[in-house]
Amino acid sequence: MENSELQQWLEHTSVLIDELLEDGSNPEAVHTIEHHFASEDFTTLENAAVAAFKLGFEVQEPEQAELEGGGTIFCFDIITEQYLEEDVLLEETRSMFALAQKHNLDYDGWGTYFEE
Repeated sequence: MENSELQQWLEHTSVLIDELLEDGSNPEAVHTIEHHFASEDFTTLENAAVAAFKLGFEVQEPEQAELEGGGTIFCFDIITEQYLEEDVLLEETRSMFALAQKHNLDYDGWGTYFEE
């Protein structure tokens, strides 16, 4: 049984794929997928980014972001290139969620761009 937070991200993945395809994004095109990770602690985030890089992932530079309430959060993205194949993206979402859990990060789902 998968935990409820992971289940929400899996549902988000399925809905996002459906919406992209309904809007006309090309299913034959490779899409750039950006998985989002965040932490209030920079060292935790940086250590996770290094670990992800060592696993062979394309990791974007960690950044600092201001929250609406005035706080600060640190974040980075892992970039993959995928077709909009649900099985592949569901497995990738599970892997990214597990990576976040292992390194005490918040996983904030993924996004991509419309491809013609």
